[in-house]
Amino acid sequence: MSSEAEILKSLFDAAVAAADPQLCLPPFLDRVFAEPVPGRVVVLGAGKASGAMAKAVEDYMQEKQPDLTYSGLVVTRYEHALPCRHIEIVEAAHPVPDESGREAARRILEIAEGLGPDDLALCLISGGGSALLTAPAEGLDFEEKQALNGALLKSGATIHEMNCVRKHLSAIKGGRLAAAAAPARLITLAISDVPGDDLDVIASGPTVPDPTTLADAVAIIEKYGLEIPAKVRALLDDPRNETPKAGDPAFARTETHLVAAPQRSLEAAAEAARAAGVTPLILGDSIEGESREVAKMHAAIAAQVARHGQPLSAPAVLLSGGETTVTVRGSGRGGRNAEFLLSLLVTLQERMPDCREHISAIACDTDGIDGTEDNAGCVMTGEIHARLADGLADPKPYLANNDGYSFFETAGGLVKTGPTLTNVNDFRAILIR
Repeated sequence: MSSEAEILKSLFDAAVAAADPQLCLPPFLDRVFAEPVPGRVVVLGAGKASGAMAKAVEDYMQEKQPDLTYSGLVVTRYEHALPCRHIEIVEAAHPVPDESGREAARRILEIAEGLGPDDLALCLISGGGSALLTAPAEGLDFEEKQALNGALLKSGATIHEMNCVRKHLSAIKGGRLAAAAAPARLITLAISDVPGDDLDVIASGPTVPDPTTLADAVAIIEKYGLEIPAKVRALLDDPRNETPKAGDPAFARTETHLVAAPQRSLEAAAEAARAAGVTPLILGDSIEGESREVAKMHAAIAAQVARHGQPLSAPAVLLSGGETTVTVRGSGRGGRNAEFLLSLLVTLQERMPDCREHISAIACDTDGIDGTEDNAGCVMTGEIHARLADGLADPKPYLANNDGYSFFETAGGLVKTGPTLTNVNDFRAILIR
């Protein structure tokens, strides 16, 4: 068997590779262009994977549709663009939006509004699109939306809750891009980064009906005790700002296809585990909750395997995905994956010392960036357990300060991949030897 770190990193690599736009998009593009398009073809999109998706479209068109004229505009995160000839790629800030994203969203709306019934809009949507595709609702200041977005990120709200609020304060999310593009034919290809693969939540669903309401958005703001300007409350109290729902004529000529999702990546990792002689168990692709609490649950299952050989015998690996949350109370560095792994380490040290030497783990974001740091996540091996016994800094104060990055930087457990140019959310693997 290879080393713990090698096995864990190979499973993460397999999960990321399964969501590569170059592999995922072509089968769906074959369907999109099975019939001639009488009018223009315009490619629009937003998300951390949208640059790579645009490049996959261009490569496909060069090979399969060399005589077809097309153009487009997508917005992605800084340092996530790839060179394209016909599709313009704009880079913008994430997770807190900036002026570049705002201008890109304005231009995308303008392009959509200029389409006619013979035209085809191909929309490339992936996680991160909520922050990147920023067009404040009429009457809302951009700075106010930035501030509310930042507060939501620190509140502990789930991605479903955050995007509900975002949709109702936007001129482009929550199905409004589809309304702008009507009566053109609109086909969305989406890479899911959300628990449950809800199409209306991926990038806040700019091209699909929105099942949430203004009242839902208000309830979420009140639930987390967020202070909002009177102008924001007035927008949320105005029924004219409700998002388009199922049955709206705006969606008469739309269709949406999920081209990559967390479950498919977990299955790819499970296959890689079997090839390495390790038995996999997928716990779930849509696990949510506070990162440190989710880690405790994972630790308990890993200990059950180590102590009792149930629900499977070692060597085994527990795989899971989804999107946990961190309620920020400290001033440290690190995203939800660092928080998860640090909590897992503390739990093993304090409650399951008889198992800790048999358990190692990795927790990474498949987009290559954990929160706002430069690492994809972290890896915890037996070496770190040994160093703790030899005097490595106590991890508990780091956890109390939401400072997983600093601890694993000291311990040598940071995983740095750079942008992967895809995004199917968090990936966790716990190896029991």
